Amino acid sequence: MEKNQISTMSKSQYAYEYLRSRILEGVYVPGQRIVIDQVAKELGTSTIPIREAIRNLESDGLIVYKPYSGAIVSAINETEYIEVLSVIAILDGYAASLSVGRLTSEELEQLEQLNKQMAEAVENFEFEKFSQLNRSFHTIILEKCGNAFLIDQIVQSQQRLDRIRRSIFTFVPQRARESIEEHATILKLFKENAPRDEIEKVVREHRLTTLTAFQNRKSI
Repeated sequence: MEKNQISTMSKSQYAYEYLRSRILEGVYVPGQRIVIDQVAKELGTSTIPIREAIRNLESDGLIVYKPYSGAIVSAINETEYIEVLSVIAILDGYAASLSVGRLTSEELEQLEQLNKQMAEAVENFEFEKFSQLNRSFHTIILEKCGNAFLIDQIVQSQQRLDRIRRSIFTFVPQRARESIEEHATILKLFKENAPRDEIEKVVREHRLTTLTAFQNRKSI
């Protein structure tokens, strides 16, 4: 995010986006203390919007406030990751079932191209790029479900996982190749206008298989 963007949003919102992006990008690592005065100096603001941003980041679970230490970047909570992704698997499967018959030929082609790009990313060991393409693939399907509340719930849940999701396929690289094959199956079902319950089951299992691979990664 560039500093000239501060003119398009409130100072507290800018500070929030500034800090959040650095946490998600790994510039600020788990356990690192956020020095409020230093951030205020970097952004050319008072400490007030920084403190407000930190409160919002604390609500997001990205920062914890510890007595005598101040604002600390929170550690990755693997239990939360597992619990939230389990819920996303259910919601995403249902959203996919609602999207049957709604995807245009252009969108189906876009999904196919994204899957090809994901295959190229795996070959080049670009797992962060793979994750971004994977998110785009599922977002196209999600946005066609026609249920704004459902979309909002999934997006909010995904945001809670962003820090660990950025590197999930680095933890389990073999899962990336499997995911591409499963995407091809999902895409085929959409093209065939398969029964909703079949697509819901396949998408749900696709998500849960990634979760299982993550849980089993230490024994691989």
